[in-house]
Amino acid sequence: MSQFLKQFFTWWNGQTLATRFHTWRKGTFVGEDEFGNTYYQGGKDSEGRTRRWVIYSGYSEASIIPPGWNGWMHHRVDTSPADENYKPREWQKPHLPNLTGTPGAYRPPGSLARPGERPRVTGDYDAWTPGG
Repeated sequence: MSQFLKQFFTWWNGQTLATRFHTWRKGTFVGEDEFGNTYYQGGKDSEGRTRRWVIYSGYSEASIIPPGWNGWMHHRVDTSPADENYKPREWQKPHLPNLTGTPGAYRPPGSLARPGERPRVTGDYDAWTPGG
C-alpha cells in the first residue's frame, strides 16, 4: 500500500492527512530521535501551552518515545533533547517494544494462554473461598 493511501485510510501508520496538513500549516520542526520519530511544536493547547506532537516513523506506538523526548512532549522540561545534547542516565534501560497482544507477550505460568500450574501462594495471603 502506498504511503499516501496509508495516510488517507489509517491512523496507526505514521501520520494522517489531517496531521500532515496541520504540521505543514502550524508546525515547527524541533528534532528527531534515534527511532526516526520526528517532533514538532506550534500553536497553543487548551491550557495555553505550546502544542507539541510526534510523527512516528512506523506504527503509532507511544511507548517508543525515548525518555528525554517523553519529558519534553509532556511539558516536564522546556528544552528539547535536540537543543541540550541529552544523554540518558546509566540506569535508564533501552527501549523494548510493547508486546501486549502479540505472541511475545508475557504469559505467567498458569495463565489461560500458557498451560501449567500457578505457583503456590506463600506468605500471609489466604485465598478467599466461598463459605470459608
